[in-house]
Amino acid sequence: MVQRNEYIPKRVTNCSTGSSIQIVSDDPMRTAMTVCNGSLPAATTWSIGPNVAPIDGFAQLTVAGSEAPEVSCPTSGNREKWGRGVEFLMSCIALSVGFGNIWRFPYTAMQNGGGAFMIPYLVVLFLVGRPLYYLEMVMGQFSSRGAIKVFDVAPLMRGVGVGQTLALVLILGYYAAVLSVSVRYFVASFGSPLPWGRCEPGWDGCVDSEFKGRVQNAALRPSAEFYFNRTVLRNYWTVDEGIGWPDWKLTICLMFCWICIGCILIKGIRSSGKAAYFLAIFPYLILLVLLIRTCTLEGADQGILYLMKPQWGRLLDVEVWYAAVTQCFFSLTISLGSVIVFASYNSFTTNIYRDAMIISWLDTFTSIISGIVVFGIVGNIAHITGNRVEDMQLQGPQLTFITYPDAIAKFDAGQNAFAVLFFLMFFLLGLGSNTGIVTTIVTAVRDRFPRLANWKAVVMISVYGFGCGLVYITPGGLYVLDVVDKYGVTLTTLTLVMLELVTFCWLYGVGQIGHDIQLMLGRRTGVFWRACWSCVTLAIIGVIWIFSFIHYTPPSVPVGMIVFGWCLYAFVISQVLVWAVFALHRSKEHGLVAKIKATCRPTTDWGPEDLAMRLRYQSERTKRLEENASQEASVGKNVLRKLFNTFSQT
Repeated sequence: MVQRNEYIPKRVTNCSTGSSIQIVSDDPMRTAMTVCNGSLPAATTWSIGPNVAPIDGFAQLTVAGSEAPEVSCPTSGNREKWGRGVEFLMSCIALSVGFGNIWRFPYTAMQNGGGAFMIPYLVVLFLVGRPLYYLEMVMGQFSSRGAIKVFDVAPLMRGVGVGQTLALVLILGYYAAVLSVSVRYFVASFGSPLPWGRCEPGWDGCVDSEFKGRVQNAALRPSAEFYFNRTVLRNYWTVDEGIGWPDWKLTICLMFCWICIGCILIKGIRSSGKAAYFLAIFPYLILLVLLIRTCTLEGADQGILYLMKPQWGRLLDVEVWYAAVTQCFFSLTISLGSVIVFASYNSFTTNIYRDAMIISWLDTFTSIISGIVVFGIVGNIAHITGNRVEDMQLQGPQLTFITYPDAIAKFDAGQNAFAVLFFLMFFLLGLGSNTGIVTTIVTAVRDRFPRLANWKAVVMISVYGFGCGLVYITPGGLYVLDVVDKYGVTLTTLTLVMLELVTFCWLYGVGQIGHDIQLMLGRRTGVFWRACWSCVTLAIIGVIWIFSFIHYTPPSVPVGMIVFGWCLYAFVISQVLVWAVFALHRSKEHGLVAKIKATCRPTTDWGPEDLAMRLRYQSERTKRLEENASQEASVGKNVLRKLFNTFSQT
């Protein structure tokens, strides 16, 4: 038998030699590396095997007549890496701290009762969001693979990665459309006075947003709301007769957004890493100023109290927990493949534990600050019109584009300057989120077609994104956004993340992930992470997923749009079955059970990108598998063993 410290490749691919080589060496692991590097250590004795026929592109390596596992040599085109570790951190901040916090969190909290939403949201962040974020970072950095290729860990489940990428493709369309609205406001911010600060003729029931007094008329609405609905989007109140045509001003803004995204990503991950410094830091300066101003508005305290005051009676409301989980996914951009992709460009030993903690806490902080700003402004609007905060009808995706401009209009001085800075901030936040989404899709495409130039992939995706975005800037576009978001993204993400957890934590194993972290970071994995990965996180998501169907209520849109939404859901989820059948078909094993078992195991080239690390990984993994195989056990005992590994790391 080849001893553990003597593991060398049985077959080394992509080597320059064309003949089989028999090696006699005191340091076989080092020798295996030098075969691929084309150099020989001084203490190595080489001889060509006398009875071995040459194999094109391979080298047969043996030690004392024994053969070791098959391993691939790294190719010359190793994965591109971040220029510096801080670029990865800043890029993740720009990705995760963006639209999910500034745009989506406030209106989701408003729809679900403010304080009634906060407790489930914080619980879900702690037990679902952070564990998933750390897990995806681990899998991406360890394997140096994108959102689809990472499922080489269990080829039977590769459709999960495909489905997540398709969900991201759907998000791509409306995220850029929302970004175009911020550009529209940015341009309008140069007008004096601010165009949304005062009511226009024909806006019946309107009160100036710049007004700071009280009118005691609950039927009145702020001019910022009229400006968004009637001037910017020209909203339809129903889509029974269609969604209308895109606004030409927003079309130009959308084109500008995609030109910016393309320019940032055209040179690959290094160029986006440099841009992340500005995209991640600048928005916080503007948000801080807006927070200070909001807290000085009359009635703001009532809105903030509505956000922070728990409503214990709604803790058993499944809809609130469902909203908390989906908001957590959007906020951290987990279960969509983006975190995996960003981590895959890391060096093998980057301290992702530290980065995951920084980003997850910063994300929570940003969401809460954004919520305070928006609810403070809603409290001020309620104070002016004589409404109660809970009776305000400022809900939905348009909430952000009503509350923030309304607050800016009340500034005593420098309204235009701050409006320009704020919408520049909003644009930069959205740009960070959108570049992260496009990077994930580009990586998935180039993993499948490695010879495709980066700029070609970026251009193709940008053209697609622009075309899809036109749908959302029509007068009925917000209705389409609601349907796509509910069925094509939110529901599919909730389904796919359960399958992702099953793949990583049960088929591959929490115990093995713990060993991978030890190999990468030199740190042991605590019981909290193991418990969440193995059962707690999956149980929470599973229960919410089941009750989301039991308490399902369709949105207020025509039946045809609901059917379209379910078709989107079916198409994305069907990828799991389609790719599973494909993996079984390609398996060389005989019999269905044998094929399933084979496709639930990692591919032969799975592991770290670096050859030496991969040799060590495969050596240690093989030894553990042999030890487990020697202990014959029933299915029930194997499950119990996995649960035991949750609370101990050997």
